[in-house]
Amino acid sequence: MNLEVTDLTIELRGRRVVDSVSFSIPAGQSFGIIGESGSGKSLTVLAILGLLPEGASVTGSIRYGDRELVGLADRELAQIRGDQIGIVFQEPQTALSPLRRLGKQMTEALRIHYSLTRAEERATAIELATRVGLPNPDSIVRAYPHQVSGGQRQRAAIAAAIATNPRILIADEPTTALDVTVQKEILALFRRLTDSTEMSLVFITHDLAVLSQVADQMIVLHEGRVIERGTASTVLRSPRHSVTQALVSAARELSWKKPSNRAAATLPGGVVGEASEKQLGEAVDKSRGGMDG
Repeated sequence: MNLEVTDLTIELRGRRVVDSVSFSIPAGQSFGIIGESGSGKSLTVLAILGLLPEGASVTGSIRYGDRELVGLADRELAQIRGDQIGIVFQEPQTALSPLRRLGKQMTEALRIHYSLTRAEERATAIELATRVGLPNPDSIVRAYPHQVSGGQRQRAAIAAAIATNPRILIADEPTTALDVTVQKEILALFRRLTDSTEMSLVFITHDLAVLSQVADQMIVLHEGRVIERGTASTVLRSPRHSVTQALVSAARELSWKKPSNRAAATLPGGVVGEASEKQLGEAVDKSRGGMDG
């Protein structure tokens, strides 16, 4: 099912943090949202899930198929979350409970939405572990998060998010905490998941190189507004807005300073994006004297 966001506006503590954001995600498409820290990208997707901080007010429309999500009762939103819309967060260490085995956490959404016998639950956990490329699935589902690597924890978190075969998977900075080699593996996993199903992917990041590898379409957010949109290849090759140009230039500059013994993913035009949100934000601020409004 399509996801349609129209004129989404979010106010938090008297401040407008997302301002009239609109975009559409057809079924099976990978969609990227990029921007510096504080641009409103994470709040935008949290609004889709009904997970905004207490006190936030939302106007506009978020339509999932024929259902309007803005103003939907928490109970109804909870039925959609996890079942039809899944989410993978930035840091798997905080997303996973240290006290529960990985297999139990992979199948948690299934236990909430469906009835499973113990045998079905274990078989499903092993199947999910296999699907996301975890080694030794039979044994790893019995492991606790501290007993596996960071990349394996993130794979387990992805397994938990796709357990119910959601129509939409939201990934909020899912590779930021990982080293470059593991990051590439996780990005390849996301591509396989979207290529093999009709699942749509909403990928939030500040990393230009990452976005170029996973997104078909994208928007650039700055101070809560959409300042540029289009196909990922077009926006990253030929950025039109001065903020987008600053982000691309910052990534290029940082790539020149990168130690030669570190691997990096290269964007069209030679852009290498491993800038932190802070660095990209500083680059944007620095260039503001010549920015468009």
